Amino acid sequence: MTQPIFMVGARGAGKTTVGSALAKALGYKFVDTDLYLLRTSGLSVADIVDREGWAGFRRRETETLKAISSPLTVVATGGGVVLSAENRDFMRQTGTVIYLRSPASTLANRLEDAPMEDQRPTLTGKPITEEMMQVLNEREALYQQAAHHVVDGTQDPTQVVNAIMEALALPMAR
Repeated sequence: MTQPIFMVGARGAGKTTVGSALAKALGYKFVDTDLYLLRTSGLSVADIVDREGWAGFRRRETETLKAISSPLTVVATGGGVVLSAENRDFMRQTGTVIYLRSPASTLANRLEDAPMEDQRPTLTGKPITEEMMQVLNEREALYQQAAHHVVDGTQDPTQVVNAIMEALALPMAR
């Protein structure tokens, strides 16, 4: 398998943590779309949204996704990448899509434990648990539609990597 592997899921799902560990286990390159966008534009997600609105950010997100998708790469996408049918189709046709699925309570706990790790502004202005419930309600079907494999994202990162390796019929990480 040499095609890119795309990690999808909501904020706090572990796309960056698990994606990085998966890339290491496979000997692949790892790219996080938000970090790539920050490095190449000098702007955080919040800065872009401030200046260009969510539509401007989503346009840049699609451009970034296409620019960084190459063989032997694990890509951690932003949580809203699946909002675009173009992005869902691109990922499914170009590589393998892994949906890291976790309940809203798990996502909220992770985001509260590390609030500065994620630079995305709130989508709803609601408390984080309510926001995550709303986001999952709106996006669950899109994550499912995009995914080739759905993996339980609530486990320890090593266990999640092993579940992905099993789903991809690859030897387990240690």
